Amino acid sequence: MATPAALELVAVTKRYDTTLAVDDVNLKIPAGTYCCLLGPSGCGKTSTLRMVAGHEAVSAGDIILGAQNVTDLEPAKRGTAMMFQSYALFPHLTVIDNVAFALKMRGVDRAGRHRRAGELLELVAMSPYAARLPAQLSGGQQQRVALARALITEPQILLLDEPLSALDPFLRVKMRGELKRLQRELGISFIQVTHGQEEAMALADHIVVMNHGRIEQQGTARDIFHHPRTEFVARFIGGHNVLSDAGQLIAVRADQLGIVPFGAPALLTQTEYQGSYVAVSLTLDDGTALFSHVPEATFDVHPFRPGDRVLATWDPAKAQRLQ
Repeated sequence: MATPAALELVAVTKRYDTTLAVDDVNLKIPAGTYCCLLGPSGCGKTSTLRMVAGHEAVSAGDIILGAQNVTDLEPAKRGTAMMFQSYALFPHLTVIDNVAFALKMRGVDRAGRHRRAGELLELVAMSPYAARLPAQLSGGQQQRVALARALITEPQILLLDEPLSALDPFLRVKMRGELKRLQRELGISFIQVTHGQEEAMALADHIVVMNHGRIEQQGTARDIFHHPRTEFVARFIGGHNVLSDAGQLIAVRADQLGIVPFGAPALLTQTEYQGSYVAVSLTLDDGTALFSHVPEATFDVHPFRPGDRVLATWDPAKAQRLQ
């Protein structure tokens, strides 16, 4: 496998005619990092990934991989590899020939490319399926083949465009663990696009939250979850109420918002049992929507019902001020 390399984006901008998709993004990703670009559809995360891969031209700015400026290099010469959302396997080629395809294009003899492809199939636990066609594989198995095919070029950075979106929930969780294991074993950076907050927090050493083509916040999963800096991050990352307190805009985590059974300006509108807690939805008289995660044992002491008037409380010391 290639030597891991750091990635730096310097004032990177992408325009599609009059649409500004990525707006002056500056980002440093250390070598060997699992990074997730997180945000809603249209926030610029996929355009950013495709510019790093070389599949989209940079309108302005520079992309530095290791010590090399790769902004104008074609994809095959960048030291990156991309795993597409659709997997894009060749339907007429066997699994081993799909994985070995890039080496065939480089002129590597059949024995040599099959040997290397076999090693990667073993790495992703797909050796028994080497002679099958893609149509004979499950979605999860196709994903493993696509991953092995991307890795055969020995990239310094692997780029993944929503690789888990086509999988069922159970398999998605399983494959998250596989991706994290592979990234640690290989030691190279994985940069993954996702709109799933849970997925990003489970996988990433470094999360980059994007909105309207800009970086809203970046940091570890714990830092972003516990210390959102903006209203957008607090709402998008989930688990936070955003409200005004004494003129300050604050975020209060759902598990830190308590409710007490007093007639007060909060109407309980819905309860959902979630196992260890009950998710309670509230509406203040001014229309503000709040939600609380009430521990199951606490809820059982006073089982609130829709239509109850309650008081929402929180510890001001644990509220996060927003910019």
